[in-house]
Amino acid sequence: MTLGAAMDIELQSLIDTHRQPFVVIDRDYRIVAANRRYCAAHGVSPTDIVGRTCHAVSHHSDRPCHENGEECPHLALFGRGEAVEVVHTHYHDDKPERTRIHGHRLHGKSGALYLGEQMFPLEADACGDCDAMQMVGRSPAFLACVDHLARVAESEAPVLLYGESGVGKELAARFIHARSSRSGSSFIVINCAAVPESLFESELFGHERGAFSGSSGQKKGLFELADGGTLFLDEVGEIPVSLQAKLLRVLETGEFRRVGGTQTLKADVRLVSATNRKLLDEVDARRFRLDLYYRLAGIVVTLPPLRERLADLPELAAFLLRRLSNGETAYQLDAGALATLGGYDFPGNVRELRNVLQQAALNCRDGVIRAQDLKLPAPSASAASPAPSSTPRSLHDVERAHIRSLLDHHQGHRARVAAALGVTERTLYRKLKRHDLA
Repeated sequence: MTLGAAMDIELQSLIDTHRQPFVVIDRDYRIVAANRRYCAAHGVSPTDIVGRTCHAVSHHSDRPCHENGEECPHLALFGRGEAVEVVHTHYHDDKPERTRIHGHRLHGKSGALYLGEQMFPLEADACGDCDAMQMVGRSPAFLACVDHLARVAESEAPVLLYGESGVGKELAARFIHARSSRSGSSFIVINCAAVPESLFESELFGHERGAFSGSSGQKKGLFELADGGTLFLDEVGEIPVSLQAKLLRVLETGEFRRVGGTQTLKADVRLVSATNRKLLDEVDARRFRLDLYYRLAGIVVTLPPLRERLADLPELAAFLLRRLSNGETAYQLDAGALATLGGYDFPGNVRELRNVLQQAALNCRDGVIRAQDLKLPAPSASAASPAPSSTPRSLHDVERAHIRSLLDHHQGHRARVAAALGVTERTLYRKLKRHDLA
């Protein structure tokens, strides 16, 4: 069978005009036509694709995707008569890649119904410069989030990323930048919780020589360095109230002055912010300005915690262990260890998973990590044995129990607890006060 043999040649010519990969599928899941982009994406010739099932080519599976628990455009069209849009993990050049799929209803000359699938890769090379970590997963919650981030990247609006500590907010910000029109310019990061209040203004806007004691030369601020690119404000809820008005003015006008300077400067910066705090609650408590919140929250994206996408745990763990492996030892989890990880709720999310695996790699002797090698914090007594009539624990209770267990595990050593949580000691101190653990 040749490319387009089962379809009208005019339709074949039409799908070849698509810039995105496009494939036509019959009722029996067989590919009857594919455009050049689709063939190139899979690294095969047309004769190797036409006649094969779509799930074998795109999913490397011998079963349709709906039989593997995924939403399927084929089932939607031939089963319910609907043309739907979904997000799947497809294999392009034998590499998994998140892809948005638009389903189209097509009719042949004989009246036969076909499914047309138009594909939009969500993250081609989006994390190519992110050597330490990558966005890994294919659970429905994760794929929906990636799809949302890809759409957000097409906008110029400021973005506010909500998510618990350790979910990968910086990775999400890098993803947005890499897919945006600013990808060729700078991506600048500032952790607002790690900068002393006395230096915060200088970090953002720069300073002139002699502006304050110790300023021996002129320094450009992060806004100036991010001109034309993206500035990522991590832990934005930690910005001191006294400086929020100055940040608001820059966001409204794009203009600022270096500390100690008189020249008005301008910078074209897209702002992406992140926090694990409910900023509107901070507004109610008079710790955050409402007008600044609305400037930051042009688009709000909530990143799912690890416990809501535990189906990604095996793939995430395998990826992290590959990064821990060296020339002599390749680490892997046995079934018991994987089951143990699956039974833990990971209040520290992916960052905590990485720390647990690092410790387990040191504990194991032959590269195989077993359940006894995993040193997971023990839940508190109240958390381990809730009353049958009790309601589910709130995030506040989960975090409090987790911090208490880490304090016990590290004999109250705050620096080690902060490192285990992936936060600064300053942030940990506030958490201890909030949970009455100080």
